[in-house]
Amino acid sequence: MTPPLPTRAALPDALLDRPQWVGWRTQTTGGNETKLPLDVTGGYASATDASTWTTFDEAVAAVEEGEADGVGFVFTDDDPYVGVALDACRDAETGTTEDWAQVIVDRLDSYTEVDPSGTGYRVIVRGSLPPDGDRTGGLELYERARFLPVTGDRVDGTPGEVADRTAELTAIYRAYVQPGESVSEQPPEAEPPKHSASLAAVETPGNDLTDDQVVTRASNGPNGLQFRRLWEGDTTPYDSHDDADRALCSILAFWTGGDPQQMDRLFRDSGLYRNKWDGAYVADGVPYGEQTIAEAIEQASEFYDPSGFSSAVRRTASGHDSDDTGDGGDTDRDRRAGNSTRPGSKDDGGQADHSGGRTDRLTELQDRVDTLLEENERLREELDEERERRRVLEAEVDDEDDGGWSLFDWFK
Repeated sequence: MTPPLPTRAALPDALLDRPQWVGWRTQTTGGNETKLPLDVTGGYASATDASTWTTFDEAVAAVEEGEADGVGFVFTDDDPYVGVALDACRDAETGTTEDWAQVIVDRLDSYTEVDPSGTGYRVIVRGSLPPDGDRTGGLELYERARFLPVTGDRVDGTPGEVADRTAELTAIYRAYVQPGESVSEQPPEAEPPKHSASLAAVETPGNDLTDDQVVTRASNGPNGLQFRRLWEGDTTPYDSHDDADRALCSILAFWTGGDPQQMDRLFRDSGLYRNKWDGAYVADGVPYGEQTIAEAIEQASEFYDPSGFSSAVRRTASGHDSDDTGDGGDTDRDRRAGNSTRPGSKDDGGQADHSGGRTDRLTELQDRVDTLLEENERLREELDEERERRRVLEAEVDDEDDGGWSLFDWFK
């Protein structure tokens, strides 16, 4: 359900005066709902590109014209504001608030509104954050390069303007977000973290791709742009860093064949990796990173298969993996292990040579695909360099124009 548009009367003047507004639209990606920032034309906006932002009135007009579902405010290094998101802490029907969230709302005592889902709050204050970490559990702090959907549904009893709360922010950060801390209690030190049973129980096919090959193929795959942004640590299109973590793990689950160790290794190399991956615990004392990987594997409907027999391995209703050839025979894993007696095997009347020739051809084609992917990546890098060169040249031309020289002045 899309919340009603906020009015100027419902929002703090300090925010209305700044041209840091965007539209947003809800999109479901990998089973997760995200809010994508949009400019006034309906194209994608960026929390780091001011040319895609606009005024509050123009953002509202874009929503009224059907270009977006709602409006949001972008936090930057050039403004003094911090957004505090409290997620999954409010009953949308009764308005009942969890104790930990109510404590934070009361302590910050600044402009506070109900979020678009009705299940959380957004508090906006003036202040600054310590440099390390910005989220734990259901609490997230925004200071720069993020946008926050704005509803104007102000919580009764909270101020209508943005208050200076630097000291309070620091206290909340130390109590909840500082590395090693969590909104929910961590397990006792005497009880070591448990490994997720899901990681050991779920059977996945895996594959032989190296880490570099996984990154290359994911970067050039159908959702390559999404993967590259996540890999670089861009959480802009997502409601929270946690949502971005889940989206990246969903992609990694496919390309690694659901190999949890490889997924973990790759995630740690990505721009999304943070202290919470190892230090925040969820149900039953399972580390946040392990649980996120387990959920991604369990929710995956298919895995990438680099062999020539199929392009993906699908999971059956029973949770086991099967090849996607549709013949109901042995799995690809069995074939690679040499346990198949399908036509072309050594037990099939000596036709192994034909099967071997086909396999060689498929291997040759796969090598060709790998070469083309590498060439595509090289060309993409060259294109990025050329675009940067053109931006520099255009900037130099603009500087010359600003210098005041003109042909007409010379004739004078």
